[in-house]
Amino acid sequence: MAENARWYVIHTYSGYENKVATNLEKVVENRRLHDLIQEVRVPTEIVTEIKDNQKKEVERKIFPGYVLVKMVMTDDSWYVVRNVRGVTGFVGPASKPVPLTDKEVAALGMESRPTEVGYAVGDSVYITGGPLEGFIGTVEAIDIAKNSVRVIVSMFGRETPAELELEQAKPVE
Repeated sequence: MAENARWYVIHTYSGYENKVATNLEKVVENRRLHDLIQEVRVPTEIVTEIKDNQKKEVERKIFPGYVLVKMVMTDDSWYVVRNVRGVTGFVGPASKPVPLTDKEVAALGMESRPTEVGYAVGDSVYITGGPLEGFIGTVEAIDIAKNSVRVIVSMFGRETPAELELEQAKPVE
């Protein structure tokens, strides 16, 4: 049953996102619906605001008025979510819930898939994409979270750094 769970977007009254998420989690807990409704998230980001010449980091909602729910869509789970106080409906045509695509889920960073690369810092890699395709460079830094690798390429007698996506570099055999 768990593998049928998909991410859905529910629309809420603006400013009620956290309250809706909390209420939904309580309902899931009280009715033991963990197998149907697995995860509830209010996507946020940390931004730096400058007010009165003071820098301050604040957490801001990425999608005000929306909550993301990973759930198995059944009549029961739909009814439970739909009737949580503050929920105005599911996102989709005529309030018919449409799950997010795998690409949308990946873009939102909702589910992290373990990423393994076949190279390490200091290794030589062959660049397979981007403007430097076909060049060979040395890995300077790897950032799995940002899906990027910094490669130093020697061009015209100069060391040139290049930021690539992880899959745009492969180890030199």
